[in-house]
Amino acid sequence: MKFQLPENNPFQLQFSFNKIIEHWEELAVSAGAKSLLAKERLREIEPYPELKNGITDFNWVKNNQAVISNLLSELFPVALTNNEIKAVTLPYQHILISPTRRLQNILDAANPPFDIFIRNSDEHQLYIMSCCLIMNRFYGTNFDFSRPLFYDIPTAEGVIKHYRITYNGDFLELIPTERSVAISQSDIELLRDNFDDLELWKQKFPSGSWLAKGFAIITLFDATVENALSALKETLLGERSEELKKQLLSIFRSIFNIPDLYIGFAAFNANENKFSITSFDQSIPSFLLFGEEEKDADKALCASAITSLMEEKTYYAVADVPAFLAKNKDNGFTQHFNNQHIKSLILAPVLKNNRLIGVFEVISYKTGQLNSINANRLNIVMPFLTDTIDRQFTELQNRIRALIQIEYTSIHPSVYWKFEKEALKSIQYKNQQKEYALKEVVFEDVYPLYGQIDIKDSSITRNNCLQLDLQKQALTIMAILEQLKAEFKDLTDEYIPELSELITQLDFFKADTEQQFYHFLDTKIYPLFNLAISSQSVIKPLIREYFSHCDKTDGDFHSNRREYDKTIILINEKMVLILDHAQVESQARFPHYFERFKTDGIEHNLYIGASIVPERKFELTDLYNLRLWQIQVLCEMEIEHHFQKNALPHPLEVTSLILVFNNPISIRFRTDEKQFDVDGAYNARYEVVKKRIDKAFVKGTNERITEVGKLAIVYSNKEEEWEYITYIQFLQSKQMLDDGIEMLEIEDLQGISGLKALRVKILYDKDLPLTKRYDYTELLHEMNKQNVS
Repeated sequence: MKFQLPENNPFQLQFSFNKIIEHWEELAVSAGAKSLLAKERLREIEPYPELKNGITDFNWVKNNQAVISNLLSELFPVALTNNEIKAVTLPYQHILISPTRRLQNILDAANPPFDIFIRNSDEHQLYIMSCCLIMNRFYGTNFDFSRPLFYDIPTAEGVIKHYRITYNGDFLELIPTERSVAISQSDIELLRDNFDDLELWKQKFPSGSWLAKGFAIITLFDATVENALSALKETLLGERSEELKKQLLSIFRSIFNIPDLYIGFAAFNANENKFSITSFDQSIPSFLLFGEEEKDADKALCASAITSLMEEKTYYAVADVPAFLAKNKDNGFTQHFNNQHIKSLILAPVLKNNRLIGVFEVISYKTGQLNSINANRLNIVMPFLTDTIDRQFTELQNRIRALIQIEYTSIHPSVYWKFEKEALKSIQYKNQQKEYALKEVVFEDVYPLYGQIDIKDSSITRNNCLQLDLQKQALTIMAILEQLKAEFKDLTDEYIPELSELITQLDFFKADTEQQFYHFLDTKIYPLFNLAISSQSVIKPLIREYFSHCDKTDGDFHSNRREYDKTIILINEKMVLILDHAQVESQARFPHYFERFKTDGIEHNLYIGASIVPERKFELTDLYNLRLWQIQVLCEMEIEHHFQKNALPHPLEVTSLILVFNNPISIRFRTDEKQFDVDGAYNARYEVVKKRIDKAFVKGTNERITEVGKLAIVYSNKEEEWEYITYIQFLQSKQMLDDGIEMLEIEDLQGISGLKALRVKILYDKDLPLTKRYDYTELLHEMNKQNVS
């Protein structure tokens, strides 16, 4: 069998022991004590001229291992064969001969059987490394190609051990062949700058153009801990993935040399004194919690563990869990781990600025494998774990703040820059030990847009649901009172007529009916029921069953209200999803301030203008684009609801409204209310109209301006009327709105008169591509075509 070499290699390889033979020849003619041994070695190899001339047949090498080992005895002393990890090889080849006993034992114990291979090496890298070896030796270069090389060898138990490779090339000759190419200084500079161009390297060092004759000595060093530490840093710095747990397990098993080792982590909340499952990486479990979401610290840990982890802030180890439990039978902490069949464990406090932020868990299912001695191996990894966990907590807090900013405050990303600028200025002044009063954040000359999707008759539906639930509850109470007559006649004779009156009132539900009903229960019915329970009444089970139905989460007396609440939530969530998704597209066209509110429906405010994005030129077409976008999105929300409503617990209808306000206004961030509001008395008129318009009637009628299946657009002047009629006609041509436009006058509101409305029917076409939204440019193009025709 020939040597198994890569197809592309600048070397022709020959095993040759010429240099070591020359060493023995020198010793043989010397007067030293080793002269006789040297002559003996030379006699042994005399029948094997191949050892000096060169060997290319690997079978010959394998069949003459004893001769080669004797020849190399100066380099591989027998006294060190159980200590050193060495062998003979050729540069960057996967061939090992005459290994020391320790190396052979490592290879024999490998599970599964190990094919010797350099980690993360490919033919490209090995080819160029071989070329660099030639240039450094023959052309005086000093290319540093000696990146750390490793063998990863599994033990019989399955733990991956990492061995660093070093080469000794003193016994290796590099000889150019007839195929070699002369290399100039310009060639060297060209190669230096083109590591990735393998074809270029092959031109200068063709395959087989140099003879590597001799041998190299490879020495391995057990770098498992150091290598695992490096891998740990890389893993912790990388992206979170499904492979994270598997990678971390492999690393820690290598560090502890324990194949059945497992790891966990529990986060610590100092404010609540609780441990909980981490929110940033669900792939890492917690054996301390074991299926529970959170647990009080004093229940999760025993007294000695609390002392070590939380007070002394050091490791807590139990080498023999069953034995520890036998001595401390009431120790719930140890029992908790014993129930999981854990036999030994280490808990390590994760500290940041001397503050406990979590507990890192290392466990084994074998007794004694983890203990207070090898717990100290964690010293080298805890700084990296701590930094990583702290970074994850910081990222989590940033995500929480971002969510709060989106869901609970009005600091929208489009205006965040101005808050950031003001905050930075304040910090800079404080750093200079100067006083600085934060200025109010104001955006002037912005155009407001307001729209809403309102759930029609939501209050009526809620009252109907409440009425049904209370009637069911009242009838159940009446049945119980009838059965309590025998034991509590005086009280039941008083309460039954009162309850009958309340049941009658439930048929004519008023604003205070619910309050009266619950007041009656709290002051009369519940004291009676509790008295019956304490006196061991025969209907005690019936009363307990009644109270179980009172639970708001799943009790039968709240079923209709839950269905109503679920309906409102489902409608709002669907509407918000469409609106938020559409906002991404709209913000990309021109950034603007956006806020929305969930009530019985969805309201939204938009403000657009040059002051919000000063680095971009604002034009009125940006406003027109946003107005056209708003109409389309409200229609999309209506259409989506139309096709989903029959699947809801209560098939409620919705109505849509847009308020047009053509004059720019100013908005100011109210720090006390943590939200933007219009600024100035004149601009306040806009807010007044917003609050009153959705309940307004068509002038001279009892008809609301909002109507199911139609979009109402409220405005005040001819210019706004013409603009929105243009939008409507364009969307009618795109089959989003039906033909025809209702032009309405609105009844006078308190302090406001002269408002008008356009109302148009929405086309519920389920085949309409809702993701296609037209912009103002397309509208103009359509109008130009019509004018030409």
